[in-house]
Amino acid sequence: MFRSPQQLTVRTAASAQAVLAGERRGPARVLPFLGPAFIAAVAYVDPGNFAADIQGGSAFGYRLLWVVVAANLLAMGFQTLSAKLGIATGRSLPEICRQYLDRRTVYGMWAASEIAAMATDLAEFLGASLGLNLLFHLPLLYATGVTGLATYAVLSLERYGFRPIEALIGALVGVIALSYLVETVLSRPALGQVLYHSVVPWVGGRASLFLAVGIVGATVMPHAVYLHSGLTQRRVVPRSRAEAHRIFRFEKIDVLLAMAIAGLVNMAMLYMAAAVFHHREAAAIGITGAYRTLKPLLGGAAAGVFLVSLLASGLSSSAVGTMAGQMIMQGFVGFRIPLELRRLITMVPTVLVVALGANPTAALVTSQVILSLVLPIPLLALTAFTNRRDVMGAMVNDPWTGRAAALGTGAVALLNALLLWETFGLTLPFGLSGR
Repeated sequence: MFRSPQQLTVRTAASAQAVLAGERRGPARVLPFLGPAFIAAVAYVDPGNFAADIQGGSAFGYRLLWVVVAANLLAMGFQTLSAKLGIATGRSLPEICRQYLDRRTVYGMWAASEIAAMATDLAEFLGASLGLNLLFHLPLLYATGVTGLATYAVLSLERYGFRPIEALIGALVGVIALSYLVETVLSRPALGQVLYHSVVPWVGGRASLFLAVGIVGATVMPHAVYLHSGLTQRRVVPRSRAEAHRIFRFEKIDVLLAMAIAGLVNMAMLYMAAAVFHHREAAAIGITGAYRTLKPLLGGAAAGVFLVSLLASGLSSSAVGTMAGQMIMQGFVGFRIPLELRRLITMVPTVLVVALGANPTAALVTSQVILSLVLPIPLLALTAFTNRRDVMGAMVNDPWTGRAAALGTGAVALLNALLLWETFGLTLPFGLSGR
């Protein structure tokens, strides 16, 4: 029987309340709670990941896989904390910052978040535009316009409630995951190398460090950390402390499933590039080069699947980035602009990059490094607030969780410090040099 988008949202909310009341049992009871993490996970398979992972695999083979694994574990932890903050407080992280921090700090955080949002949208918009350009041979400038219209159409589903847009974005994540399952079969990576380099750290010199920070920036996304806390609060509102704890248990499953899929896709991006492009290219290969090289090496099917996944990634992540931008602005400064206007404003950097003829892949990787440099700000705020009992109540972090969050934030900050150290021409510590 056909159900309207509004009916889909109402039915999901009713099913969730039935589960909380103990009226439904079995594994299927988790289904009404799945969704928020899948929207946030789109940020972890966006075109910036394509650029960073493909360049990393083509330039350094399998050796940066451990960075992907470590970054994904960090992402799981911080997305879980973000979801918990939203469930425990009924507010998003930007709203909590506005409530507890002084105005100067809040406006500084908002400015940094808007820079990160612009870098995010640049990556996502460029990725979708490149996909349209290569798949349908549209001029890149026209492709950006089509991308803008398509992402606005996706965002328009939000007026019907949370479930329709969750369903569509979840389907696009499924397309991306299926595409990389096909690419894994076609590229035949060395399984032993994949397993070894997934757990054994390696860092070379400036080039590899730049890409490692780019991978972290492409994996742990500032706007996803902010967004997740807002997504959980609007779905199923807990009526008691016990219900809040039960919702959080289900949300942890949501995070685990969504982030596991995102992590596997990121690993597949890198090891596909390592298997196909490493030793064939003198330097890191870009997205356009990857497509053109895949076609003669693995055939038209592999190249076509690659472009389909890139297009699905760009469209879904661009829509999610706009959602996050709205929530960040409203949370930090209590101001909201029409969605159409925000969509137009965030298109400007992409249009400029295309119109000026800049290298799209270089712009994508640089945007991910910008994101990584901004990333410690939301991570510090999230760690600090989830450690406060006056904010979280009974859902405050236990000591081990608090220490792990602080350690993760410190690791991201250290990577950024090493990158800045080398960028300004200083000698890397610990004897790191060369490729």
